[in-house]
Amino acid sequence: MESSKINTRCGTIAIVGQPNVGKSTLLNYFVGSKLSITSRKAQTTRYQLLGIFSNKDTQYIFVDTPGYQLKHLNQMNKSLNKSVNQALKDVDLILFLSEPKALDATDHKILQMIPSKTPILLIINKTDLIKNKAKILTLMREADNLDKFEEIVPTSVKKKNNLLELLESAKKYLPEQPFIYDQDELTDKGERFLAGEIVREKLFRLTGQEVPYSVAVEIEKFEQEGELRRIFAVIIVDHESLKPMIIGNKGERLKEISKSARLDMEKLFGGKVWLETWVKVKTGWADDARALKSLGL
Repeated sequence: MESSKINTRCGTIAIVGQPNVGKSTLLNYFVGSKLSITSRKAQTTRYQLLGIFSNKDTQYIFVDTPGYQLKHLNQMNKSLNKSVNQALKDVDLILFLSEPKALDATDHKILQMIPSKTPILLIINKTDLIKNKAKILTLMREADNLDKFEEIVPTSVKKKNNLLELLESAKKYLPEQPFIYDQDELTDKGERFLAGEIVREKLFRLTGQEVPYSVAVEIEKFEQEGELRRIFAVIIVDHESLKPMIIGNKGERLKEISKSARLDMEKLFGGKVWLETWVKVKTGWADDARALKSLGL
C-alpha cells in the first residue's frame, strides 16, 4: 500500500545579518505579532527567538539572531556572535539581510560561517531609501557574481514591499513534512521571557543614546491570578552613574518605561498587567561569564 503524499512543508529559517538591518522587524511582520524587540541600538536582539507562522500548507519557523559584530568584542558580544554561529548550523534556509550597499568584511565573515549545503536568500532591505533604483540593480548584479545566493530579493520591510513574494520564495526551500508546532503557536518562548524583552525594548527606546546597550532585564517574579499578571522586573546596569539616567527626575523616566512596557504586555498577553520595575547595579556584568549565564546569554 502506497504511503499518502505529504502535502505540507515545514522548516527552520535563520534571519541573519549585521546589527540594525531589520531582522527583528522582518520576523515580527511574518509572525503578525510583536515578539522580537526592535531598536536602533546595536545587538538589541540577544537571544535566539523562534517566531512561527503557519498558513494552510506551510509552517515557517523563523530564528531571529543577534546582529553579528567584528568590533567591540566584550564577553557579551562574543557570546552573541557564538549564538549566531550556532544558529547557522542546523536550519533549512538562511535569509541574509543587508542594507542597500556593497557587502563588507563583516557580511563576508557571516557568509563564511554558513554551511555550503544551506541555501541562502539575500534580502536587500531599506530599498525605499534609495532614490536611484539603478543602484539596486547594480548591487544585485554584484551580489549575484559572488555565487553564494539562490535568490536576491530587494525589499523594504518598513514599507512591506515584496514580503509576501519573499515568503513564497522561501517556501520551496523547506522540506516536505508535517508541521512541528500547532498552527496557532507564535513562538517557543513563554510570557516571562517576553515580558523581560518588552521592558528592555522600552528602556532602549526611551533613553535614546544616553544608556549603552550593556543593560539587562531580569524578571524576578511572574505571578498570574486569573487574567491579571503581576510582574516584578529588575533593570541591571554596570555603572552607578546609569541609575539616575534610567530613573529620571523624580522617577518620571522609569514610570514612562514601565507604563509603555505594561501597555505592550497587556496587548500581547490579552489581559491586565501589574508591573513593578526597579534598577540595580551589577558592575562589569557584560564581561562576567557567570553573570551572562545567569541572564541566559
